[in-house]
Amino acid sequence: MITHLVTHSGGFHADEVFSTVILTRLFPQAELVRTRDAGWITPAEGRVIYDVGGDFDAARNIYDHHQREAPLREDGAPLSSFGLIWAQFGRDYLRGFGIAEEHLDEVHASVDRSFVTPVDLVDNGKLSVSEAGALQAMTLPGLIETLRPVFDDRDPEGEINAFWQAVGIARTFLEARVNRSAAKLRAAGMVAEAIAAAGEGRILELPMGMPFRPAVVKAGADQLWFVVTPRGPEDWTLGTIRKFDEGFENRADLPADWAGLNGAALEEASGVKGAKFCHNGRFIAAASSREAVMEMARLAVEDALARGVV
Repeated sequence: MITHLVTHSGGFHADEVFSTVILTRLFPQAELVRTRDAGWITPAEGRVIYDVGGDFDAARNIYDHHQREAPLREDGAPLSSFGLIWAQFGRDYLRGFGIAEEHLDEVHASVDRSFVTPVDLVDNGKLSVSEAGALQAMTLPGLIETLRPVFDDRDPEGEINAFWQAVGIARTFLEARVNRSAAKLRAAGMVAEAIAAAGEGRILELPMGMPFRPAVVKAGADQLWFVVTPRGPEDWTLGTIRKFDEGFENRADLPADWAGLNGAALEEASGVKGAKFCHNGRFIAAASSREAVMEMARLAVEDALARGVV
């Protein structure tokens, strides 16, 4: 039974903050001890020690990365305490979200790539938040560190209070990232069914708004140009599908003569009763019914074909 979670005292960083998020969920009964006392940072029964202690040994529940010959990923990238804790406890943490066992490894790997690894690299000095340019102060590791008490804060409880505040904020972001990864897998199954229903058609109709492009790309459904989704009984959208992960180029744009129009003006330009809106960028439009939005989609396909889109 784990009775104590031990990490270092003093200024905190994103890696031990996120590690604490995981460990406090898995071991809610354990007491957190922030210290550099040798008696505490030495492995003992009932302890998980992380980001301190000068050793990494999962069998003894110590997860530090500051020592010589520090642990590395298979590709040679350095690990922080977050990466070490995620590798050891991440799947158990994910099970607490009700994620299907067959999706566990995929969600674990997805969160590791996009969320854990950047924290590891920043903490080890292999990636600088300055690479974010003007947004560097808005990066998650940077924001977490801004929660530290200022230098002349004399409150004896200030440091631990700030640490727990950081843990609460970090918890919100990590849980949101996990839920998003799990949702993408659920969406992939629904999109695959919709792709099959679309056949060789150009229009993908989905039962609700959801991430769809990864499943479209994975299926090789290059024939699809537009996506129709409901937002409410009298609110349906017609959207485009981007060509690439980066940038804004679409497989096909909505008709040029719809751009920037609303209401009656769009109804007149399109000839569709119930057409409500078309963005000036020609990547999304809206209508008041399924019948209207499907007619707009049909016309958009005709327009794209006439323009020679292939």
